[in-house]
Amino acid sequence: MIIAVDAMGGDNAPQAVVEGVIQAVKEFPIKVILVGDEQKVKKELSLYTYPAERISLESAAEVIEMGESPVAALKRKKDSSIRVGVNLIKADKADALVSAGNTGAVVAIATLKLGLLPGIERAGIAIVIPTLKNPCLLIDVGANIAPKPVHLFQYAIMAKVYSEQILGRVNPKIGLLNIGEEESKGTNFVKETFNFLKEQQGINFIGSIEGHDIFSGEVDCVVCDGFVGNIVLKVAESLGETITQMLRREVTRNAFTKSISFLLRASLGSFKRNLDYSEYGGAPLLGTQKICIIAHGASSGKAIKNAIRVANEFAGHQINKNIIKAIKG
Repeated sequence: MIIAVDAMGGDNAPQAVVEGVIQAVKEFPIKVILVGDEQKVKKELSLYTYPAERISLESAAEVIEMGESPVAALKRKKDSSIRVGVNLIKADKADALVSAGNTGAVVAIATLKLGLLPGIERAGIAIVIPTLKNPCLLIDVGANIAPKPVHLFQYAIMAKVYSEQILGRVNPKIGLLNIGEEESKGTNFVKETFNFLKEQQGINFIGSIEGHDIFSGEVDCVVCDGFVGNIVLKVAESLGETITQMLRREVTRNAFTKSISFLLRASLGSFKRNLDYSEYGGAPLLGTQKICIIAHGASSGKAIKNAIRVANEFAGHQINKNIIKAIKG
């Protein structure tokens, strides 16, 4: 398994990216191609001891900045680390790409350069979210903000496959994110999508769900348009961090709470891990011909390592092959 990693992508690149790659090659049976500014990457690599035969470099002179227009970058920056990484997997020189860079650029370049799987009209970003029961898969969280009902059906099929193969669910329950459970609720698009989904075969569609149902664990997969999904994702991340800080503040409020805080240390640590995005790795861009994993822009070394793990698992379970089979019915 060879994974191309965008060394220049993310707020903490290339330091965090190289750190994560070093952890990954020591933990997983993979090889990595680091894509980016060779001088900067070599400087970071020099800080570590690692199996040299497992890490190679591919030069890319340009970086697509986080706030840059994906369309403009696609036209202007032919030698960006994202584009060079996509070219590597297109040419079968790598099996997957991991990037913590500009999400829109990854989606645009991967979709246009790699193409989509047969039967898939739009790619979707899927994210694993912790719940009171088992982790839930939410799709789409930003790739497609103006989908058609058929696109959400295709998302449901892809989410079903991923949930079965990676998360171990049997006949996963799929819900449509809405403002209420009743068929009469929601925008015209949501109502049309609801009617479309309930008529389809091949998915265990249980109907509309509300926002709180995501975190209760009542469903295994949630489908929505990328605009709504991205808001859900950002609110969830912010809420998790807010709750963590509130708990930390409360346990240090006075002498008494400080005195018993050590008793809660293990529980608080477990709580924090459940909310920590870095534990779950990157978000797969489902629907493209090759494997693309999008990591959080603020990824730490640990998050990059786990994004690489996700790419390795994706390949090992032949997710794309199973999606094609499921779409064909």
